[in-house]
Amino acid sequence: MDRVVVKIAKDYTRTPGPRYAKEGANSAEVFRETKFAKIVKDAIASNQDIVVDLDGAVGYGTSFLEEIFGGLIRQDNVSYDEFVKRLTIVSKEEPYLIQDIQSYLKQAAECGKK
Repeated sequence: MDRVVVKIAKDYTRTPGPRYAKEGANSAEVFRETKFAKIVKDAIASNQDIVVDLDGAVGYGTSFLEEIFGGLIRQDNVSYDEFVKRLTIVSKEEPYLIQDIQSYLKQAAECGKK
């Protein structure tokens, strides 16, 4: 199976910003709306795996990560099941972020079921 690799530090910014564009530069909202959602939807439609590499950035706020991952489920109507079965998260620099992201995805999916 083919795969798509998204390296946030290279494909978007080394300095991730706030959740929303109105809050400042390099926002998660802009990344999700202009790049990430399309990449994920295209990968799912093409039956490709998705690798998201978090390494190389100066750091991530929880709101940035929650918005790009949870926002896919809430705002972009990406199927939780389809996404997580294809998703691999790479974070050698901050491995705890992987568990945080899995939690954000699960919470977003649960909110959609209510």
